[in-house]
Formats: sequence, C-alpha cells, structure tokens
Amino acid sequence: MVNLGLISGNKGTKSVGLSFRIPYNTQWGQSLVVCGSESVLGSWNVKRGLALSPQHQGDELIWRGSTAVPAGFECEYSYYVVDDDRNVLRWEAGKKRKLVLPDGLRNGEVVELHDLWQTSSDGLPCTSAFRNVIFRKSWSTEIQRPLGVIQTKLDENVPSEFCCDVIEIARVDEVELLNSQLSADICDWQFYEIGAVEGNFCPETGPNRELVELSEPQPRSIILSDGMMREMPWRGAGVAVPMFSVRSEADLGVGEFLDLKILVDWAVESGFHLVQLLPINDTSVHGMWWDSYPYSSLSVFALHPLYLRVQALSERIPEEIKEEIQRAKELLDGKDVDYEATMATKLSIAKKIFVLEKDTILNSDSFNNFFTENEFSFEVEQHFYLSLSQCVLGQGWLKPYAAFCFLRDFFETSDHSQWGRFTCYSIDKLEKLVSKDSVQYDVICFHYYIQFHLHLQLAEAAEYARKKGVVLKGDLPIGVDRNSVDTWVDPNLFRMNTSTGAPPDYFDKNGQNWGFPTYNWEEMSKDNYAWWRARLTQMAKYFTAYRIDHILGFFRIWELPEHAMTGLVGKFRPSIPLSQEELEREGIWDFNRLSRPYIRHGFLQEKFGAYWTVIASNFMNEYEQQRYEFKEDCNTEKKIASKLKSCSESFFFLDNEDKIRRNLFDLLQASRNIVLIRDPEDASKFYPRFNIEDTSSFKDLDDHSKNVLKRLYYDYYFHRQESLWHQNALKTLPALLNSSDMLACGEDLGLIPSCVHPVMQELGLIGLRIQRMPSEPGLDFGIPSHYSYMTSTYLLLQLTLILEIIAAMLHTELSNVAYWVCAPSCHDCSTLRAWWEEDEERRCQFYKTVVGSDSLPPSRCVPEIAYFILRQHVEAPSMWAIFPLQDLLAVKEEYTTRPAAEETINDPTNPKHYWRFRVHVTLEALVKDKELKSTIKDLIRGSGRSYPPTGEIEVQAGREKGVATAAPTKQQVTAGLEKISLLNESPKTEAVAVL
Repeated sequence: MVNLGLISGNKGTKSVGLSFRIPYNTQWGQSLVVCGSESVLGSWNVKRGLALSPQHQGDELIWRGSTAVPAGFECEYSYYVVDDDRNVLRWEAGKKRKLVLPDGLRNGEVVELHDLWQTSSDGLPCTSAFRNVIFRKSWSTEIQRPLGVIQTKLDENVPSEFCCDVIEIARVDEVELLNSQLSADICDWQFYEIGAVEGNFCPETGPNRELVELSEPQPRSIILSDGMMREMPWRGAGVAVPMFSVRSEADLGVGEFLDLKILVDWAVESGFHLVQLLPINDTSVHGMWWDSYPYSSLSVFALHPLYLRVQALSERIPEEIKEEIQRAKELLDGKDVDYEATMATKLSIAKKIFVLEKDTILNSDSFNNFFTENEFSFEVEQHFYLSLSQCVLGQGWLKPYAAFCFLRDFFETSDHSQWGRFTCYSIDKLEKLVSKDSVQYDVICFHYYIQFHLHLQLAEAAEYARKKGVVLKGDLPIGVDRNSVDTWVDPNLFRMNTSTGAPPDYFDKNGQNWGFPTYNWEEMSKDNYAWWRARLTQMAKYFTAYRIDHILGFFRIWELPEHAMTGLVGKFRPSIPLSQEELEREGIWDFNRLSRPYIRHGFLQEKFGAYWTVIASNFMNEYEQQRYEFKEDCNTEKKIASKLKSCSESFFFLDNEDKIRRNLFDLLQASRNIVLIRDPEDASKFYPRFNIEDTSSFKDLDDHSKNVLKRLYYDYYFHRQESLWHQNALKTLPALLNSSDMLACGEDLGLIPSCVHPVMQELGLIGLRIQRMPSEPGLDFGIPSHYSYMTSTYLLLQLTLILEIIAAMLHTELSNVAYWVCAPSCHDCSTLRAWWEEDEERRCQFYKTVVGSDSLPPSRCVPEIAYFILRQHVEAPSMWAIFPLQDLLAVKEEYTTRPAAEETINDPTNPKHYWRFRVHVTLEALVKDKELKSTIKDLIRGSGRSYPPTGEIEVQAGREKGVATAAPTKQQVTAGLEKISLLNESPKTEAVAVL
C-alpha cells in the first residue's frame, strides 16, 4: 500500500483525482463518510475519514466526495453512516473494498468510483457456513475486472472497469459482459459465467444493470462496483435436535459431543446441509433437574459437562473404571434423560480419571495452549472506533468459571450474595482462589480439565462436520441466570433488580417470566459490547451458523420487577413512557387510583369469608377507603410463605395453611390489577399495563378515562416506540454480527413490532416461519409455497411504506432483502405428530384449508400426512428448511410407536419444565436405515434444494440450467391428496404409497 504520509512533501509526485459516488438515503442528522487504510482516508479512523456531500437526483440521494491521491495508489475502504459528531451509526457489511488505480493515468486526471452500499445480504455467501463448509471445495469470491468502454453523448470514450463478486457453486472459468446496449450516456449490461464445459454458460438473473449520469467534468476512468453476480438462490435443508436428546450406542444416558459425528454422517446421507442444536453452555446453577433448562446459563463461555464422553478422557482407563462405565450405561439408558443421575455419574467417573492423569494432561502443550487461549475474554483488536486503552485485555472466562464452581460447591449455592467476602468479585480474590499454592487447587484444575476435554471433543465433531460439508448451527440464549459467573464477574452489565420475560402471546396468555436480569445496554456500549463480541468469538470456534434466541430482545426487552411471578406486569425497555404532564393534558389525574393495587374489600370477603378482617389486618394496608395493598413484609410469594410459617398459630381457627397460602397468592396476583405501572426510577412516568382492558380496575373507570387510556395504550404498544427500537437494534446487533463470520439467524416469533423485519433485512438476518403461527393477517396457517426466499409478503400491510424506504436505502428490490428458515415445528411447540393429534378442531381446519379436503382427516398423523407437510416445507422458496428430527422420523411407521406428546421438548407455559426428551432410536440405527435415508433424500432432491455431496462435487441440475425450482404443481398436490384420502376410505389398507 502507498503511504501518503511518506510522500506528501514530494512536489514531483504525480497526483490524480479520486471521486467517490454512492446512492444512500439517510435520516435527518446523518451523513456518509468514506474511511480507508491510507491516511488520506483516515487510516481507519472514521473521525478523520473523507466526508461526503449529498445531492438529490430524482428520488435518490447521491453522496459524493473527492480527494487527491498519487498515481499507483492502492487502499482498502468502506462507507460509514455517522451523526453530526462523527459517531458511527452504521457501516457496510461484508469485506472491505479494495481499490487499485488503473495504469497510465496522467497528472490531474480523475477516476470516479461508482459504488452501491454493501448490505449484509450481499455478504451472506461470505459467511463461514458457505465459504468454509457448503462451498468449501468449489467456491470463491473474486472481483472480476473485464475492461469495457462506454460511449457517452459527448462522443468521448471512457475506459471503465466493471466489478462483480462471483460465487462459484459450480466451476466457473471466467465472467464476461453480455448484451451491452449503448444509448446516450446510459449503458445496460449483464454478466454471465463461462463454465468448464465448452459452450456452457449461465447468464445472471434479473433486469439489466445500468450506468447513468457521468460527472462533469467527465472522468478519465470509471470503476463500477455493482455487487454480487445475481445467480439462482441457493436453498438447503437441515435437521434440528437438542444435544441432550441424541441417543447413541456409546453415550452415557444423554447425547454427547462426539455423537455429532454420527449425526453428521446420517445428515449427509439423508441430504442435509445443516445440523442445528439448542444451547450447549453449562447450566449447573441449582445442582438438580432444574438445570436441564438450556437457556439459563451458569456461564456463557463454558461448555456443559453433561455432554462429555468419559470414555474419551484417556486411552489408559483402568478396567475397573471401564466396568463402572458399562454398568452406568445400562443403568442410565432410559426413555428420558435422568439429568441428576447422569451428571453425578459423569463427574464421579471423570474425577477418578483426572486423579490418574492430571499431571500428564495439565503439563501438556495442548492443555497449556487451551488455558492460554481462554485466560482472557477477548483478544486485543485494532478497530476504528476503539482507542488503545479500550483494547486492553480483559480477564478471561476460564479462571472465574473454575473459581465460581468451587465456591458454588463450597457454599452449596450459586447465589453469590451468600458467599461472604467472595460476594463481590475482584481479580485479587480470584488469583488467590486459583493459586497453585491454595488447598483447593486440585478442585480448580478439575474444572479446567473438564472444559479442556469438552473443547477437544466438540472441536473434533465441529471439524468433522466442516469436512463433510455440514453446517453446525448453535444457539445464542438471550439471557443468563441471575446467579451466574457473568453476573458475579460483571454485575454492572446487568440490571439485577429486574427480570426478563415476554408479554402474553401465542404460547401463554399470562406472558412469561424467565427470571434473567435485563441487560444494562448503556454500560455494555462503553466498550463496544465486548462481552457480546467475546461470546460470539467463542461460539465461532465450533459453529459456522447460529440462532439468536428472542431477537426482539435486541430491539427491546420485556422488563419485569424482580418480584413478578408472571409476564403480565411488565414494560418495554427501552421505551418512551407516558408522562404525568401528557396524561394530565388528556384529563387523567388520579394516578394513585390507576397505578396502585386495585384490591377492594369485596375481593377479601370473597376469598376469606367472615375472617377476611383477620387476613386484612395481618397482610394488608388500607391505603384508601375499602382499597387495600399488601404490606411491605408480605408483598411477594416468598414473604407470604415466610410470614404464614412464623405466625401459623394465629390462624388455627381458619382453613389449613395451604389453602390460605393459595388464596393469598391469588390475591397477590390480583394486586397486579392496575392500569398504569409507575416507573420505579421516575415517579412522573407511567407505562400502560398489558391487556389493560381486561383488568377490573380499568372496567370501573368512567368512559372518558377509558377512551383516553385505550388510545394511549395502542399508541404505546404499536406506534410510539418504533423509531426508538429501530435505532436501538442498529446499535446493538451490528456489534454482534461483525464479531464473527458465522451465518446469523434470528428467532422472531411472538409479538413482532413493525420495525423488526426491516432491520433484519438490512442486516441480512434470516428469520423463522412456523406454519401454525402465521405472520400474515387473516390466515389460520402459513402457506409454505408462499414463503419467500427474498420477499416481504409476510409483513403486515402497515409495513409497506417502511419496506419501500428500506429498499430505497439499500438500493435493491424488495425481493432481495429478506431471508427465511421455514419449519413445521420447533423446540418451543409440540411436534408435528403431537400437534396433529392434540386438537381435533385445528386438525380438521388444516385438512380443509391446507390439504384441500372436505373429508374427515385421520386422527393420527400417519406417515403420509407427515410426508405431505414436510414436502410443503422442503419445496418452499425459503433459503433453509430445517426440520426437528422427530418430524422427520414421523415419515416411517416404525418410528411413530411412542406417544406423540412425549416427543415435545419444551412447554413454554411451564417455567419449571424438565428438558429431558431422548430420541428412542440410536444414531447408529438411523445410519443403517437405508429406507428412511432414501425417502428423505428423495424428498430433498425432488425439491431442488442443494444436498451435500457424498463423493465428488455434485453440480445441481437447477444451477446448470440457470432456472429456479418451482413450487409443487397443482397436479402434484392433487395426486398426493388422493393418496392421503385413501386413509379415510380404506383404513385397513396394508400399504399406502408414499407421496
């Protein structure tokens, strides 16, 4: 690269003009800066980059800027959106642009760069999932620069370089221009690929590209960067299964990381490009089956000891330990996971092996490399928005994790508020705890040892998946446990007096309370979200794709007070509250009436009869005439239980203690019967309670107050916050997405604000579609054939304008910005079989509206039904079709003998659900089942989706022809329905053909 600083004083240096041009629509107070690797473009310091100036051209906003550079100049550069203080608001996705000036430029001549903003959608093929896995043997992204000449209306020739990124799915020899049409100062063209076979070529799709409006004075040369070559959309399929649900011949009561190698083999032979897991981080908070919940992390960095294969800890395991392992295998090989017994057994055996070889392992080079690599949370990095002081190494996760585990076991609780002098974390205390001279050093090292072997085993499985062409997809939980390593080490990153959850939705009419503390985003932003970036860096060691759990949490989170039991009495954070002044202008004055518990004496009489006064005097304060609220010492469930226990003798004449407790708990829930929630940090601000019209407090108001509050309620939940949440997501999500090159997907189910999908499109995030939870208004079921790879038909009508704006900002068609994963079910809902069998009314409705039959549907989800629904999804235009393993097994009668309800992984309405489902067939048996593999592979092959090659690279037929695979024809669907209908007419038929 040329260093302009070294030659700036040389007056004889030939200088040429460099002119930047990029269309981009900004908001008020925003501007564009181009920043690059050389000092003339700021040396990656955006505050010193080249500012661009806006100019309206029709409906477009064109940003331009010029500077002088020496001939032979080379650099890398990118565009950034900044505010008035040059703070970065947004930056381009994908690789840095590379600039090499043409040869032969004379002094004073101008080179004009015509660029388009690089969206994250453009960069999806560059993610590790595609680059390192799917296209690992047959792809490259190269900038091709065939030289063209544009004839302008001034009859002067302008040498031009046409730049295009090419994804080589099949072998491509070169890229050339096709059908150049000259007209005045407008040039239309397309690129096409020339393949390895003589005479075989594949033109890109879409309309011709255009070059319009040359600058005045006319430039000497134009370099036109026009994005990716437009090829047929790649589509793939995957299988989803929790790690704990896998069963193999070698496992010890639960799925283990090394089992992934067998699962990958089955996936490849069945035609899948992806294996998706639930979170695999350590959740050992309580030391009991509650820890089976995979979304409540003890550490966001440590792996779960549950998935350790103890047989692989050493090649020299004594015979008596081998015999113990064999006995444990037989004992733990149950229908479901026995979490507590499995954890205890594995740790017990691992400790015995550790004692035998700790010196060898702990002194090995591989362990020392692992220890050094994880001694620090994140690496020093030079980035344009970080100063050197902000890049200082942070204390790593491994030592704090081992120390936490020791203290948890020593104090018999993970609640670090009960750890005495160790309650407050410090590096000095940590170093003493993990010191080699400490009496607990062996215990500390045991936790190092377990994490080291977990790392080795998962890394081995991950590398195996990469070599086989299978994407391993992880899961990024939205929360961490309140009593976790992370809240102990960095409590300032969390709002510990709050709890996260979800408002009432499809899953639960009372909402959900997950119990995690909410994030202190303001504090996290100070080091550019280093904690999040460290998490993604750690995940990228093993995964090439990941799912962002509850992506809405990066726009806003449903925040509840710490004492809340359900998700009803929450508020969005961040959000714009209703101010007292605003309410007063609308004629709302009685804030105590609206924001304090609405418990009237009639409620007490109804619950406790003649003895209601005894309850009221012991548990209640009468804050207004005949209106009550709980006293401070009994305003939570825990406090009520404690008080009842301490004064139970006083209530001997009442019903039993359990009944009193239940009634008080019900009353406590009723105490949330309020209209407005007062902000605990600012008493002049209020938030409307969710489902405000359902409360008796609201129903007792006068009509004027009802009308005002209803209007403010709908404004708060559906309009008021959109811009704020949009901006919030664009602050937080890019830091995550740019911290690794993994393919990112977002779980966007539930109450979806209208700002979510445009942001996901802008950032290239893949969304999720579940057929029984349609996003489209007026539909009972989603229509997979209408799902789109790159369209926005799923959005509510009111989003049309927003999408048009976003599309204009991205300078692309709406059909080029949305990516989807479609699936018939997920871990948070019942399986395909269970859903079919649990609700007769919905089953009949589905059979009529989706299957298109007026006959009575089968009561069981027989293989033909399962196949029909799977085919709908695999033939959908979505980028990915990912199927829970249970749904795939449903296509074969042999695997449907287990009651369908037992295959459900999670019940979102139950906060203490036991996550213990195990697949009832081993992976080895699935690998041997040629019939099942053939059925699934034919399903995928017939859909036009890509499937991993089992031998040499296979060139897809659709790719060779340059045509997309269409959705199933009406004739195909009709034929399938006829076969399904046979089930109603001939229930005793021995064999019904599979569709």
